[in-house]
Amino acid sequence: MRGAPSREAVEEASAFLIRRALEKGAAGADVVYRFSRGGALSLRDGEVEKNSYGTSAGIGLRTLDRWGRQGAAQVNSLERPFLEDLAQWSLNNCAYSEPDPYVHLGPGCPFPLPDLELYDPEVEAVAPEFRMEVCKEMGEIARDAHPGVVSVRSASWGEGAGEYYYGSSEGQSLWYSATSAGCGVSVVLTAGDDIMEMGGSGDDSRFISGLDPRKAAAEAVSRTAMVMGGKPLPTGRYDIVLDGEAAASLVEVIGELFLAPAIHKNRSFLKGKLGEHVASRALTLTDDGLLKRGLGASPFDGEGVPRAKTPLLTGGTAAGWLYNLKYALIDGVKSTGNGSRSLSGTPDADTTNLVLEPGAATLEELFRQAGNGIYVTELLGFHTLNPVSGEFSIGIKGASLSGGAPGGAVSGMIIAGNLKDVMMNIDLVGRDFRFYGSVGACPLVIRDVAASGC
Repeated sequence: MRGAPSREAVEEASAFLIRRALEKGAAGADVVYRFSRGGALSLRDGEVEKNSYGTSAGIGLRTLDRWGRQGAAQVNSLERPFLEDLAQWSLNNCAYSEPDPYVHLGPGCPFPLPDLELYDPEVEAVAPEFRMEVCKEMGEIARDAHPGVVSVRSASWGEGAGEYYYGSSEGQSLWYSATSAGCGVSVVLTAGDDIMEMGGSGDDSRFISGLDPRKAAAEAVSRTAMVMGGKPLPTGRYDIVLDGEAAASLVEVIGELFLAPAIHKNRSFLKGKLGEHVASRALTLTDDGLLKRGLGASPFDGEGVPRAKTPLLTGGTAAGWLYNLKYALIDGVKSTGNGSRSLSGTPDADTTNLVLEPGAATLEELFRQAGNGIYVTELLGFHTLNPVSGEFSIGIKGASLSGGAPGGAVSGMIIAGNLKDVMMNIDLVGRDFRFYGSVGACPLVIRDVAASGC
């Protein structure tokens, strides 16, 4: 990869760090290395607001002692004086941490690295002229798409390429390369002096060919126009249709309930529910770390463990948790390859690509099923949900449904309830599947949701 240190240099630095850590008394050590390069451009009403290009690199060392204490640190250089300091800093941090009998390194067993199609050579070939052309075109499409567009606040493009390495005192030495690119548009629309709305849309992909900047620009305007001048409906209970993007927000929150650390730390209301019926039979959800071209995919995780495809919900039944090495040992199971780690942090667990299995209904059929409900295109503040109780109270934007078709814009409403009930009351899942970042979702119908409005 252009501009990156050679792999041999990185492996030599890794071996040096591990050797020095062991010489200084560590019982084990592992190294993570990341290099990335890329550029970004953003235009505001056709004028350059941000234009950047750069590279970054870092190497992190984690040391473990025989009591299960661990410490991590990082530097941004492979030069020996910095590596010497890094080894000592990591050991110092290890000495001040708490013992944990479940902390350990993965076995050094070799395994084949699958080709997940994560690298697109076209990303590295992107020139400044290309970024400018794409951003200008998105801005022009957005401005021409609706007479109410008064500002294209942002027409942006970004791309990057990276190399990732994991090495350990157990003998692991693993590499992969990956790319990503993204585009987005945000606009301001008005309809008279008193009505103004801001919104946007975007897309991300491992491959440039997976992006449609023109579609992103058009969607930014159409989604914003749909909710412009929105008013609250009367307080009541409604059947709601979540569009794909709103459904992805819901799926992301549900996926985090299946993380083993959340289960063990009493931060998920699914604790003790493995094998039980916890959601609608319409819901089948998978965490797929091996999804080809998936933005959350990689051949191995942050602990050098092979990624996997793990069922979370099967027909509404809780089917499994997402593990890193520590929590897998606690439960006496294998890691699912969901270990995550920053350069200067110790391992945790995280989701990879969450995939909601599509249903059979078209969006129009979902509208008819919801009758006089609400079509929701934005969930506002879903991160405030309480994962222990499941209670939530969030804002929504969208459109009213009348006779099975979208009507007037809706905003200024709050939906409240419990995620446990929402998961059970998802009645239908649509067939229009799409990825929003690393979450694949479809429109869906939720029955009997309490909404406060006028």
